Order: sequence, then structure tokens, then C-alpha cells
Amino acid sequence: MEELATKLLAEGIQKKVISPGKGDLSTFPDGTKVIFHYRSSLCDGTVLDDSRTMGGRSKPMELILGKKFKLAVWERVIATMREGEVADFTCDVKHTALYPLVSQSLRNISAGKDPLEGQRHCCGIAQIHSHHSLGHCDLDKLQANPQPLVFTLELMEVLTPGSFRLDIWAMTDDEKLEVVPQIHVEGNALYKKGDVKEAAEKYHNAIACLKNLQMKERPGDEGWIKLDLMITPLMLNYCQCQLIQGQYYEVLDHCSSILSKYEDNVKAYFKRAKAHAAVWNETEARADFAKVVELDPSLGPSVAKELRAMEERIRSKEKEEKGRYKSLFSYDSNAPATATTG
Repeated sequence: MEELATKLLAEGIQKKVISPGKGDLSTFPDGTKVIFHYRSSLCDGTVLDDSRTMGGRSKPMELILGKKFKLAVWERVIATMREGEVADFTCDVKHTALYPLVSQSLRNISAGKDPLEGQRHCCGIAQIHSHHSLGHCDLDKLQANPQPLVFTLELMEVLTPGSFRLDIWAMTDDEKLEVVPQIHVEGNALYKKGDVKEAAEKYHNAIACLKNLQMKERPGDEGWIKLDLMITPLMLNYCQCQLIQGQYYEVLDHCSSILSKYEDNVKAYFKRAKAHAAVWNETEARADFAKVVELDPSLGPSVAKELRAMEERIRSKEKEEKGRYKSLFSYDSNAPATATTG
């Protein structure tokens, strides 16, 4: 261990073990998945990020070794740890220069945003030397004045290659294409069981895989269209889940996007009609339901059922509003008049 600490020190990394962990030290071959909690701090103790509190929840970091993670020093120091170990690593500036960009991505993820949102399409070094704001004052200051950082890591689990499914971001393009049908099937099975929220997450992940690949194609080219035709049924399944969960405006957006490209997609019209009906857009709902019957007359009975349900909801709403207005303006005719004097 002393030899290992000496090597780290020579690389500009000082390690301080807080809790020793258990078992033997893994060999950490490429493809190993490590799950760990982290706290990133300035040398004066100011905390920048903490995986136990980021985004209002405790979620450990998952990293696949050998995938050229932007903050290479994390891979270097993790390889010196045992499962369960907690340690501080004080790292020189040469190891921490890219941390502001990494932190921005981690914060985006914790907020449910695209990890690359707010980053320019250029290499990390170019971004460091630009004056582009990262959207966080502390990160802007750190980007302008790079300095050593302390990373407090707790290695929770080490998974050998092949013992787990890769996260989407860690997959190759071929792996993404291969896993999408499997995720689709898993989503369908969850939906049939009534696990709508979990099914929506599966469809969303599959869509993310394909969208990532589609970004590398020119819009309208054969490859782009092929991927879009794979995305569309997944998106419609996702919209069905969102309808059930009451996310009507999201359904309107997604279905309108589909129909802007595929004007004869009956399922998109049907789901958009139901979403319009749910948010009291009667005219738009009727127009979409009419289009459904025009494109597929066999759906006439289903459309008629939806229209009856919408009309019943409208009548109930009007009755409720009339009752509310009536009580607002009614008065008791038997109540004694109040005399007033001029």
C-alpha cells in the first residue's frame, strides 16, 4: 500500500484512507463497472458536489472503466480502492481542469436534463479556455481559476465485465442498436403488468438510444429515416403511458411531432385526440377523432365511445359550473330587508 501511495504522490495525487474497506484489491480490467459515492470539494473544504444530496436524493455514480471518462483521475484513484473503502484524494490541477464540465453534466443528470445541455460542441480543453458560462457561478469561477480538488470517494460495488447490462451512455453504436428491441420487449411486459411508470422509463431509454444514434445522421437521409421509423412506435408507446399518468401536454407535443412527419399515423391522431379531450380542447379533439375514422373506418366504434365519454365530461363540467354560478348569485327571498338611512 505504501508503494501505491508513493506512485500516486508522484502523479500529483495524495491519498488518505478514511475507512479501509474489505477483501482483496480488484484488478479492475477494462469494462469493469464501479459504483461509488463521491464528494468534490475545494481544498478549503467548500463542497462543490455530493452524490448523496445532489438533486435532492442520494444516487451513487456508476462508471465503466476503460470508456475514456472525461475525468480520467477518477478511474486512476478508484483502481487503488477496495469495496467498502472510503478515501480522500487531493488531486493537482493537471487532474482537475475538466472538472467544471464534468460537474455540469452530473448536475444536469440529477435535474433530469440532457447531460450535454449548455455545453458547446467542441473539445473539453477548448471549452475551458472559452468564456462560455456553465450556468453555475461556482463552476464558472473554477473554470476561470483551476485549482486542486479533494475527491472523497466511497467504493460501494465492483462488477466484473459481462455481469451487468451497460448503461446507454457507455454502449457502442452497435450495442445500442442491439439492446433497443430487448428494452422494447421489457417495456411491453411492464405495461401489461400495469407497471406504467416503469414501462414509460423503458420506452424512454430505448428512444434515448436511438436519438443518440440519429444525431450522427443527416436529417432526411436513409439512416436518419430508418432510425426515426424505429423511434416512432416507441414514442407512441411512451405517449400511451403518459396519457395514463395524466401528462397530456407532453402527449400533445410528441404526437404533433410525429404527425408533422407522418401525416397518416392513426395511432398518433388517436392519442392526440384523447389528450385534447382531457384538457378540454373539444374542437381539436373532434377534428383528430374525425381524422382517425377517415384513415381507419374500423375504429369508428372506438372513436364513438371516446366522443360519448368526452361529451359526458363536458355536460358534467357545464352542470357543475351552472351550480357554482347559481349559488354565487342566489339570495334568500325571506331574509329581512336591511333599512338604510341617507
